[in-house]
Amino acid sequence: MTDLVVVLPGIMGSTLANADGTPVWDLSGGALWRAVRTFGGAVKRLRLPADIGDDHPGDGVVAVGLMPDLHVIPGIWQPVDGYTEFVDWLEEEFFLSRPSAAAPGNLLAFPYDWRLSCRYNAERLKHRTERELERWRASAPDRRDARVIFVCHSMGGLIARHYVERLGGHGITRRLITLGTPHRGSLDALAHLVNGMRKGWGPLGVDLSALARSLPSLHQLAPDYACVEGPGGLAYARDLPGLPGVDPELLKDAGEFHAALRRAADRPVPTELHAVTGVRQPTATTAAYDDDRLTPLWEIDGTDEGGDGTVPRLSARPANASGDGYPVSESYTPCEQHGSLQNHGGVREALWGLLTGEPRFHRGDEGTAPLLGVLAPSLPAPGEPYEVAVTVPPRTRGHDELLVIAELRPAGDGPPVSRSLRNLGGGRYGTAFPAPAPGAYRLAVRANGHAESTVTALALVGGPGE
Repeated sequence: MTDLVVVLPGIMGSTLANADGTPVWDLSGGALWRAVRTFGGAVKRLRLPADIGDDHPGDGVVAVGLMPDLHVIPGIWQPVDGYTEFVDWLEEEFFLSRPSAAAPGNLLAFPYDWRLSCRYNAERLKHRTERELERWRASAPDRRDARVIFVCHSMGGLIARHYVERLGGHGITRRLITLGTPHRGSLDALAHLVNGMRKGWGPLGVDLSALARSLPSLHQLAPDYACVEGPGGLAYARDLPGLPGVDPELLKDAGEFHAALRRAADRPVPTELHAVTGVRQPTATTAAYDDDRLTPLWEIDGTDEGGDGTVPRLSARPANASGDGYPVSESYTPCEQHGSLQNHGGVREALWGLLTGEPRFHRGDEGTAPLLGVLAPSLPAPGEPYEVAVTVPPRTRGHDELLVIAELRPAGDGPPVSRSLRNLGGGRYGTAFPAPAPGAYRLAVRANGHAESTVTALALVGGPGE
C-alpha cells in the first residue's frame, strides 16, 4: 500500500480539549455514565454562539484524537463504538505507518471539532491531507504517484465529500469509502433537534438540548429529503415554518450544503465513491408532526426500507442533482447497526477489496447467515428491564425456527449476561434483561451456529434521577 489512507470518524467521534490541553470531550467506555452525571458544565462550555456559520467560535477548543471506546452524548446522536481498534486493524493488515513530526506516514487519523460545520472541517481536512501527502510522496521514489483513500464513518463522509467534490480534492483522491454516512441525512438528527432531550434523562435535558440546537453539524445531518407527514404528503423539514428546536437559518444552509454536493456528484468524471450501507435494522425514516413533537415512523410511502438503525437505507448513498437516482451503487450491505459498522467483520472483509483492488477472501458460502433486525433502546429508562426484539425476514430458511441468543456486556468491568430469546412465531423473537446497572453496554445478538450473523447494538443506561 503506497497510497495515503485517511480515516474520519463520525459526529462525537473526536476527543476535544481546550487551549491548555484540558479534555472537554473524551468520555467513553466504562467511565461514560459516571462522567455524564456531572457533564452539565462541560456541555455548557461546548455550546456554540448563534450565527456561527462556517467559522470557529474562538473558544480555544481543538480536536486531539479519535474516541477509543463506546461514546454518546444523550440528545445529540446515538451511541457509537470506538475507533482505536479499527485504526489498529488498518495499520496491521495493510502495513501502513502513522505520520509523526520526525517521519511521514500513510495512515492518517483525522480528528475534527464535530460541533462545527462540515465546510469548516473540510477546509481543515484539505490542509492536513495535502501536507501529509506531500511529505509521503517526497519520502521515497515509489511513492511519488501516491494518492489518497478516504475511509469515513457517518458524518466524516460528508466532510470528506465536501473536500473532494467542492475544494479540489478529487485531483489527488483515488477513492472515497463511506460507512453509514447519512448522505441524505438522518431522521434521528431532526428528532433530536425538535424533541430535545429524551424523557427519562430530564436533569440533563436543558443543557444538552441547547447544545444540540446550536450545532451547524447536527443541522447538516438532518434529512435532505421530504420526511415529515403533512396534509399534502411528505414535506421537507426546512419548508415547515415554526418547527420548534431547529435554527431555520442553519437548516436552510444545510439544504444548500447538500444541494452543492449533489451538483458536484454529476461531474463528467466523478469521484470513485463506495457506500457501505447497514441494512435490515428498524430505522426511523419519516415522522409525523403533532403538538410540537416529531413521532418517528419506520415507513416511507408505505414501505419499510430499513437501514442501520440510525441512517435510513435511502440515505446511506448520495443522490444525484436531479434527485431521480443515485450516482453510486451500494458497495456492501452488512446486517449491522450504525454505531458498530467500523468494527464489523464483514465490513472489514469488504474493505480488503476496496483498499487493495482484490476480491474479498472467500470464507464459505455467502448469504446463508440469517439476517437479524435488532430493536433495542439506546438510552433505556433507568430501572426498567432492557427489552430486545429481533425479526428475521421470511425468505430466510427456517426463519421461525432459530435459536437466537443475546449477550449484554458492560463496556467497562463486569461479566456479560446472556439470554435465549423467546420464539414469538413468524420470525419474531424477544427477551427482556433485568434492569441493567447504570453504565455503557454492548448488546451482541446472533443466531446460534452462525457467528457471522452477529449484530451489535450499543446502549447507555442512566441511574436514578437521569
